Amino acid sequence: MTDDVLLVHGGNPLEGEIRVRGAKNLVPKAMVAALLGQGPSRLRNVPDIRDVKVVRGLLQLHGVTVRSGDEEGELILDPSHVESANVADIDAHAGSSRIPILFCGPLLHRLGHAFIPGLGGCDIGGRPVDFHFEVLRQFGATIEKHPQGTYLVAPQRLRGTKIELPYPSVGATEQVLLTAVLAEGDTELRNAAIEPEIVDLICVLQKMGAIISMGTDRTILITGVDELGGYHHRALPDRLEAASWACAALATKGDIYVRGARQLEMMTFLNTFRKVGGAFAVDDEGIRFWHPGGELNAIALETDVHPGFQTDWQQPLVVALTQAAGLSIVHETVYESRLGFTSALNQMGAHIQLYRECLGGTPCRFGQRNFLHSAVVSGPSKLLGGELVIPDLRGGFSYLIAALAAEGTSTVHGISLINRGYENFMEKLRGLGAHVELPSEQELLAAV
Repeated sequence: MTDDVLLVHGGNPLEGEIRVRGAKNLVPKAMVAALLGQGPSRLRNVPDIRDVKVVRGLLQLHGVTVRSGDEEGELILDPSHVESANVADIDAHAGSSRIPILFCGPLLHRLGHAFIPGLGGCDIGGRPVDFHFEVLRQFGATIEKHPQGTYLVAPQRLRGTKIELPYPSVGATEQVLLTAVLAEGDTELRNAAIEPEIVDLICVLQKMGAIISMGTDRTILITGVDELGGYHHRALPDRLEAASWACAALATKGDIYVRGARQLEMMTFLNTFRKVGGAFAVDDEGIRFWHPGGELNAIALETDVHPGFQTDWQQPLVVALTQAAGLSIVHETVYESRLGFTSALNQMGAHIQLYRECLGGTPCRFGQRNFLHSAVVSGPSKLLGGELVIPDLRGGFSYLIAALAAEGTSTVHGISLINRGYENFMEKLRGLGAHVELPSEQELLAAV
């Protein structure tokens, strides 16, 4: 398929302006939340990405009317006629996203039962869905696993419970929120994720009539209500996409204005960006990122849950660190397999060594296990174009950055995966002056 392959002619700085819209890690979840309401919801700042299309399709299968609003990036979601969906139709979405797991609570409340197909998503480490099901059992759901998926039944109204997460998982926190708001009684969630996207989801649910309070110790208290209405909400901007473009500016010695980016959710990233040697300027409409000239600085970095340095920021930044002078140390503490993408960077000329030990100030849950979760990046390295196969969403965009920073031409396979979280990235790249093109069949055959 030539439309899943991209030729990238590197060596030129990216310069210009792009816009980021609503966060991939919020918008699909807010769409699922609309299932809980008795009336229509209006969601604005929605990006045109694949995860949104997957959730839209699943909602429509369950009788939710989804249509575009008057302004660009606006969706109207009406759940007035929620119904059971055909198992085969739901199964057609299997493997395309992990978001279907979040339909469990809302469907149990609305229909008393749910079917969840096999789940896909990026292969960056363990994100077990069994914990989601265990949480739902604690609320009172009955769960049966079958080869084609998982069936869930709520024989009676779900009941509030006390849950303590072993790790502040974003997905598990979302599951509890979407289930607890209509459960009978109170739910106490300890060690919850508190990412900005979680807070924005709580804002959505509160607008619908939910009663949710957040403590200062990662504790969230939810008092179940009997009924929820619709919401009107503008999604917060995608801080992860914004950081990806910032790293692209740094790695290519470019200058990119990211319209829509906000300082508040990116403060940790901005501090690290400045330590590396990047420059930025914040205004009311967005953030400008650029390479100010001179050498970049090597740094020591550990990923962590919010408010730490986000794991999704790590991969694009590692590409920029290949151009920094000295030894940078990166300790990945969130996903054990997220550094696997570096082998392709080494083939392009980078010098990155992976280690099983915790190369950082904080021992993590992977430290006593056989995972290559720390990296030493030696730079600056001259990158050369190569053959790249995209492994996951953030790693895929990071390969694009590497190809753009490299001398010569790279062939990047699997670019459709980037559509999961980067809206119109091809048009944005071209608007920034990147020389990218879809190859012809003849070009691909000649390259074999």
